[in-house]
Amino acid sequence: MARVLLENVTKVFDEMVRAVSDFSLEIADGEFMVIVGPSGCGKTTTLRMIAGLEKPTSGNIYLGDTLANNLAPRQRDVAMVFQNYALYPHMTVYQNMAFALKMRNFPKPHINKRIKEVASLLGIEQLLRRKPQALSGGQRQRVALGRAIVRDSHFAKRLQNGVPRNPKVFLFDEPLSNLDAALRVSTRAELKALHHGSQTTCIYVTHDQAEAMTLGDRICVMFNGTAQQTAGPMELYERPVNKFVAGFLGTPAMNFFTGCIKFQGDAVCFVFGNDTITLPQRMKMLLGDYRDSKMVLGVRPENLSPHPFSQHANNTISATVNIVEPLGTRTDVHLSTDTGTKFIVSVEPRIALKTNDAVKMHLDPEKVHIFEPGETAPNVMLSAAGQQA
Repeated sequence: MARVLLENVTKVFDEMVRAVSDFSLEIADGEFMVIVGPSGCGKTTTLRMIAGLEKPTSGNIYLGDTLANNLAPRQRDVAMVFQNYALYPHMTVYQNMAFALKMRNFPKPHINKRIKEVASLLGIEQLLRRKPQALSGGQRQRVALGRAIVRDSHFAKRLQNGVPRNPKVFLFDEPLSNLDAALRVSTRAELKALHHGSQTTCIYVTHDQAEAMTLGDRICVMFNGTAQQTAGPMELYERPVNKFVAGFLGTPAMNFFTGCIKFQGDAVCFVFGNDTITLPQRMKMLLGDYRDSKMVLGVRPENLSPHPFSQHANNTISATVNIVEPLGTRTDVHLSTDTGTKFIVSVEPRIALKTNDAVKMHLDPEKVHIFEPGETAPNVMLSAAGQQA
């Protein structure tokens, strides 16, 4: 196990494409860190630099107390699961999974036992004699995942014939991307259980925010090569530092409405279209500098609800129902305002709404976020102190 530290790491390709920019992140010994962001944000490049497959243009990478910038991949003692499998085509599934253990002189009986355990876990027992070309994409992904799992240090502790060197860090590059939905959920749970048992440092890259929220002790949200915010899952969900983080985490995503901050007598309001939201008094001081300014109000779908009265309703959004999506435990209602802003409300399963209904959706003003305009504009409801971005 090892702490991993990235200090002001930058990666530029071909002297012009800046994939990662001034990226700093500290991962504690034994922590499960998830790096999440959209395609092209630099998260896989960051993982490859930790693995030694790419060299940083500037900045430093430490594994434990060792500066790793110039270490070859084999010297870093990390186990990596690639998105594109990276299996040896001439070897069977069994041989692919056993390779790293054989290179570290694990006893054959223990190799057999461990591979059977992991193959059963991932549902690939019947594939052990096949070669990669005879497997589907999802099956190859499970084999690649299994190859890393067999090196789990928790297993090494059970060995009686010596203690071979174990990986300091597990690196996962979207390892569940080719699995079907049901297997993705079960494998995600097994990965979390694996980490709980071994306490090996894990760095996991994904674009799937559900994976990030369920797996990570902490999550680093990346956008355009930079870290936007690093915090625990609920901290990110409830206290996003900017509009990008707020919109990226959550299913369905946070709703955004563009409007203006107005002071009406003793009240501070957010006005958009023909609707007015009266904000809590505690927001007056925070929004004093934004009087008459164009701003963005964010509210999550679960913090909106149909108002029982169509007339004279306070803190409501006037809208038309576009689609009603029953999802079992909840129903997502897709709506649009008179000005064309689309938004989603998550409600109780058997909601009595149908397409083209004119409705008013009540908004909980205690649950709103106010952002300056712009993709990565700050959440003005949060003070800068204590926030990581």
